[in-house]
Amino acid sequence: MFALRFHTPDDWTQIVMEHFDRFLVDHAAAEKKASGMAISMLSHYPDRPELVRTMADLAVEEMNHFREVIKLMLARGLQPTPDEKDPYVNQLRKAMRKGSDPYLLDRLLVGGVIEARGCERFGLVAEALEPGPLRDFYAAITTSESRHREVFVDLAKCYFDTDAVTGRLHQLLDIEAEIVSRLPLRAALH
Repeated sequence: MFALRFHTPDDWTQIVMEHFDRFLVDHAAAEKKASGMAISMLSHYPDRPELVRTMADLAVEEMNHFREVIKLMLARGLQPTPDEKDPYVNQLRKAMRKGSDPYLLDRLLVGGVIEARGCERFGLVAEALEPGPLRDFYAAITTSESRHREVFVDLAKCYFDTDAVTGRLHQLLDIEAEIVSRLPLRAALH
């Protein structure tokens, strides 16, 4: 297991709690994009059976999360909005290297880092919510995201040398910390 190098400030959680409906809409979009990313990966790497199997399972799980968030939104009278570009994810993608193997390694590790950030932030949301079904939902999502971050790193270790994976992961964690520390705080996952 790896640790993020920048911890989300308490102010972020306060903003999310003050604008929770906005956060729910963003959360739904993030789950839908995560499912799409998993499908994209298995489509681009059909020659890697472990990746295909793992990403197929992940796509279904993320879509189930999307469905559950949509249910929460509809119960609150909210509706999905068109997808917006995620500045956090886009900046992380800029750090990804070119070339077949370096790109695959970075794609897997960036996926793990994004899931780790989601784990941290969903955990903060769960802690801030009153006891009840909504808190239970976010606690379960936190557990799921924790597992997902390890899935990506484990996949990277299936296809690449452990030292190469560890070294690049440390570099990407430094890059991610710099990116997230500069992002404006808003009622969004990233």
